[in-house]
Amino acid sequence: MDSKTFSGPHKVIGQTASVGFQVGVRRTLPISQEQAWVFLISSEGLKLWLGDLPSLNLNVGESFRSKEGITGQLRVVKPFQQLRMTWGTKDWEQPSTLQIRLLSDKPDKTTISFHQEKLDSSNTREQMKLHWEQVLAAITNQIT
Repeated sequence: MDSKTFSGPHKVIGQTASVGFQVGVRRTLPISQEQAWVFLISSEGLKLWLGDLPSLNLNVGESFRSKEGITGQLRVVKPFQQLRMTWGTKDWEQPSTLQIRLLSDKPDKTTISFHQEKLDSSNTREQMKLHWEQVLAAITNQIT
């Protein structure tokens, strides 16, 4: 076999053709969807995934900026189910897209899912994977 047999595009973990690099992290907790939602939008919950922010008005088009420099704008708000927004740090040239979903098929179990796309590199993807894993661990510690 010649080397051309194996030539072709090199696929990198988390890279897509249309949305750059992406990452998803999820965890199932022993709480209802309503409890998960109320916690995520509380000041304690917001601090874990957005930083120090006094409050977040849950209106499409609402912009936010935390003391840590996390900025964005809400694009989709479906109470108890989904938030979709632009999300970036002061060091990023372009914001990413962050989607938080609350998935449940039982009243006492809810999966909290963070999915982020439009990340600029595999390095940023790895950083955000660790970040969202830490966020979910912190949420778990505060809720359970």
